[in-house]
Amino acid sequence: MSRAEAADMPDDGIRTPERLRRRASRLLSHLSAQSDRLTTEGLAEVDAHKWHYAVLASLHEFGPGSQATLSRRTGIYRSDMVGVLNELAGRSLVERAPDPGDRRRNVITITTQGRARLRCLDKVLDDLHEELLAPLLPDERDRFVQLLTRLLDHHTRQAPPT
Repeated sequence: MSRAEAADMPDDGIRTPERLRRRASRLLSHLSAQSDRLTTEGLAEVDAHKWHYAVLASLHEFGPGSQATLSRRTGIYRSDMVGVLNELAGRSLVERAPDPGDRRRNVITITTQGRARLRCLDKVLDDLHEELLAPLLPDERDRFVQLLTRLLDHHTRQAPPT
């Protein structure tokens, strides 16, 4: 933790300047750090990682895909994807099979166990989101997610292609 982050901790007796508390970028950064911590710790309690969830969700929603396709869909670097898929395959949550159109590639498919695991992880993440968004009323939570989605969509559309 940096000294600046430590200075923001509520129990250290130091007040954060109002000028900093009004900066959306700073607020989003701190909330993101809190969200990442909650998510990482919560998923660890059920022996999972956020990348496990991302891959299973992608396969469930969009169907089978190559490692490269999954990397693009989830934002997981290709070099890291192999490790994630090894973990998921080792737990029988996904299957790899040679691509009939290109034997150099594998097609990744979610298994029945993978779909069950995804439902379990959905529940874990639902509970974590409840904790993260606890101060907001249900309508405020929905609106907050809509606004975040709109912001992210705007900025990712403007990002240069990779």
